[in-house]
Parts: sequence; structure tokens; C-alpha cells
Amino acid sequence: MARETKRVLMTGAAGQIGSELAQALRAKYGASNVLVTDVVRPPSALAEAGPFELVDVTDRAALDALVVKFGADTVYHLAALLSATGEKNPQKAWAVNMGGLHNILEIGRERGLLRIFSPSSIAVFGPTTPREMTPQDTVLGPTTMYGVTKVAGELLCDYYVLKYGLDVRGCRYPGIISHLTLPGGGTTDYAVAIFYEAVKNGRYTCFLREDTRLPMMYMPDCLKCTLDLMDADFARLRHHSSFNVTAMSFTAGELAAEIRRHVPSFEVRYEPDFRQAIADSWPASIDDSAARAEWDWKPDYDLAAMTADMLDALRKRHAAGALGV
Repeated sequence: MARETKRVLMTGAAGQIGSELAQALRAKYGASNVLVTDVVRPPSALAEAGPFELVDVTDRAALDALVVKFGADTVYHLAALLSATGEKNPQKAWAVNMGGLHNILEIGRERGLLRIFSPSSIAVFGPTTPREMTPQDTVLGPTTMYGVTKVAGELLCDYYVLKYGLDVRGCRYPGIISHLTLPGGGTTDYAVAIFYEAVKNGRYTCFLREDTRLPMMYMPDCLKCTLDLMDADFARLRHHSSFNVTAMSFTAGELAAEIRRHVPSFEVRYEPDFRQAIADSWPASIDDSAARAEWDWKPDYDLAAMTADMLDALRKRHAAGALGV
């Protein structure tokens, strides 16, 4: 009988995806069986709801000690510097993103870990990639350091699968939208901030052009996608660390129009900055048929459903004085 996950260690718990994935993992495996880590302390509700440790993913000895001490059999490796942040400090982005991943993979190899999740991103694609319905297997050619580290990361993960038989899985996250956690320095951050500003101020200045179309996903689908991939039958997987996944694609203007169905007076100005060039190098839409065929991926939310849910949740938080930034 195949071994099942019992004890999980997760890096990057203070990030946009990590903070919510940590809650989902604790709900699934039990709070005491999920050790969350980061270089900064996450919100107290997360840090105090179960085991938490401060750790730098570039410190292999410290990471290894935690894996052994906690008895982790599975690792979700979310720690990374994202696209916009990475362009401001590309040297650090390489050190954190590649150094941290290599440390996790080596620990996995040496300790015989059951399974590792290492997310990739649509940032692996570049200006020479087909922009419409970007295929699973295609030209990559990223032009950001974040994208470079994600391409190298996919190849490194696949090497450990092929060379050492390590079970490493990952998907190319599109832009992720959440009403619980603010994003952490990505190019698709506007698609979260626009909702907050619609509820709080009724206006927003967007750092991308109105006609910029990008693939996106609502956080509940992101969590579902991650957990479903990790639960999939290894024997069915032809790909491992590089699955295309998506739920919807829209332009900044289309998102603003959908928000106006609920907030008719909402105003948006468009003032593109350095992130526009990054967005222009990424796909407008994604072909995720491999994920659908190999592990039955299917999203639950489209643009209309996500927008209604986001605004409802943020209005409730705003009324309670808990919307924050």
C-alpha cells in the first residue's frame, strides 16, 4: 500500500498563498501535524493555531533539522521572491528561489521524503511563447529573474524525479486573487488591490493597461488545485512539476466592468509602470488540458462568481473595520 502523508512542513507561510494553504493543510491533516515556517512571523492566528518556526530556506542545516525534529514526510515549498520584487533584487531572487528549492530537494533525497510540492508560475513563459491558449509543452524564454528561477526550478524538480525517483509536483500558478491575504509583490497584484479599493474608496489607479489580459484564479480554486495535484495517482502523471492550470482570463478593463455591476460608481485610471512590460511577456490565456487529463483538474469559479464572492467578503470585513490596508 502506498504511503500516505501524515506530517507536513510548509515554507513561505506568511505569503499570499502560503497563509491560506497552511489553514487548508491543517484542516486536512490536523493542526498539530502541519509545521508552518517563514523568515517572518505570519499573522498570530496562523502562527498560534499550530506548530510554527522561523527559518531561512537558504539555510539547509536548519531546514534539515526541522524536517527531522518534526518527522515531516511531505514538504510544501512556497517560499520565494515574486516577479516584481525579484526584478528589484535579481541576485537575491536567484539565491532564495534556487538555493531554497535545491535545499528542499536535497533534504527530500537524503531523508526519503514521500512527496514535495514546489509551485511554478506563468512567469516561466516569455515574449516568444504563444500568448493565446499557451500549450503545456512550449517555448518558455522568460525575461524576469523570477521566471528564470521558475524554469530552472521545473527542470531541477524533474531531474530529481527522473534521477532519484523523488515525487515532486508543481503547477504553474496564474494570478491568484484572495479576499483574505494581500499579494506579495507580483505583477498580477492589481487584480486583488482593485477589489479592496472598490470597497474602501470607490476608485483605483491600475498599474497595467486597460487591455492587458492575463490568466487568473480565485484562491479557493488555487487551494483545490494544489491539494488535488498532491493527492493524484503518481502513475497517471506524465508531467510532474510544470502543470499549466487556469480558471479564467480577463483584461483589467473587463474586471473593472464586472466590479461596476456591483459598484456602479467605481472609477479606474490606468497608469502603466514597469510591471506592464512583465505582463506583456506573459500569456493571455492558458491551455490546461494536461492537468485536466492527468489529475482531473476543474475550477469552480469564473469571473462573475469570483467578483460577487470577493466583494461580498470584503464588504463584510470593511463593515467590521477589519479590511486593513
